[in-house]
Amino acid sequence: MRIRIKFSKTGSLKYIGHLDVMRFFQKAIRRAGFDVVYSEGFSPHMLMSFAQPLGVGVTSGGEYFDLDIKSADISVRMKEMLNAQMPEEIRVLEIVKIPEDKANKCMTLVAAADYEISFDGIDNERFEKDFKDFMSQDEINIVKKTKKNEVLTDIKPMIYYFGFDKGRLELRLSSGSVNNLKPQLVISAFGGFAGIDTESLKVRIHRKELYAKTEDGFVPLYRMGEEII
Repeated sequence: MRIRIKFSKTGSLKYIGHLDVMRFFQKAIRRAGFDVVYSEGFSPHMLMSFAQPLGVGVTSGGEYFDLDIKSADISVRMKEMLNAQMPEEIRVLEIVKIPEDKANKCMTLVAAADYEISFDGIDNERFEKDFKDFMSQDEINIVKKTKKNEVLTDIKPMIYYFGFDKGRLELRLSSGSVNNLKPQLVISAFGGFAGIDTESLKVRIHRKELYAKTEDGFVPLYRMGEEII
């Protein structure tokens, strides 16, 4: 059986890197007594995979990993068992059962991500006007670094949505292994356009959700499964 676990990561734990989060969950899962499937060989490890590693310094309310288990309790009780092993800054939000084929792995499904971005020390009205002007361009070209070279890339098609809520910028960006657009790149491109030194601003980035792309549009990853009852 394969389950998908959605969790939040907030507060000071935003400074903990992806590998440490993975090791943290491995220990929490063992303490919670989950009946986990391990790989074979000389160095067995839990069969788990994370959707999209979160950058250091970014908080989130929509992180995911898939875990193979031999048997399961109901979703509510499993969530309680895991949360009992963790601090308040990491909380399990959803546990659902998902199909076990490769096409349904969360790392394969990720197609988009929602972000909430806030700044200190800027005029909100001017910021909103400038960002709308920024998005009104036919193209938004940036130099994107790859493992081998640098490529001039138009990132506008990768920005699926933008809006504003109480001075905060809301973005839905392309995510995943093919076209992955980090919010930091959008902020940097906007700064160059508006003549703002964004590196000198205090910027807070919060990832709200990760999505799969279906015939019905973007769907949160936990809705690709069903609650265990």
